[in-house]
Amino acid sequence: MSDMSETGKIMAEQVDAVEKPPKARVDMAIDTAGPESAGERYARKRDYLDGFLSETPQGTAPGEPGGAIYEAVIDTLKSIYDPEIPVNIYDLGLIYGVEVNDGHAIITMTLTTPHCPVAESMPGEIELQVGGVPGVGHAEVNLVWDPPWDPGKMSDEAKLEMGML
Repeated sequence: MSDMSETGKIMAEQVDAVEKPPKARVDMAIDTAGPESAGERYARKRDYLDGFLSETPQGTAPGEPGGAIYEAVIDTLKSIYDPEIPVNIYDLGLIYGVEVNDGHAIITMTLTTPHCPVAESMPGEIELQVGGVPGVGHAEVNLVWDPPWDPGKMSDEAKLEMGML
C-alpha cells in the first residue's frame, strides 16, 4: 500500500499478493427488503407493444395494392408489349394508375406520343386482356396525355433492356 506522509514523500509497502475482490452477483444487487422476489422483479414486464403485437394482420382486399386481383391486373399489364419498343407497357411507364373496385378495373394510361400508331387499338387490347383477369368483370382504359410520357418514367429494368443504363 502507498501512503503520503506529512513531508510529502510517498511511502510504499511491498506485498506478495492482493486479495481478489468478490465477483458481482445478481442476488447481491437485489434489495431483499422488497415484497417481490428476484424472479418477479426481473421477469419481463408487460410492455406497451403488447397490444400491437397481439393484433392479427388485416387481410388486404383483393382490389387493393397487394391484393390478389390487383396483382393479377398488374401481371396482365406486364404481359402487354408496345409493338415498337420491346418492353411491356407497365415497365415502360405508360400506366399511370390502376384501380380495382368490385370487379371493375380502371386503367389510367398514356402512350409514348399522341401520334402513336397503336393509339386506337392499344386501349381496346388492354380492356380485353384486363377484363379476362379472374375477378374482373369489366375493364376500362382512360387514355390521358397530361403529364406527357418521357423516358424518365421507365423502370430500371426497362432502361436496362433498352440499353439506357
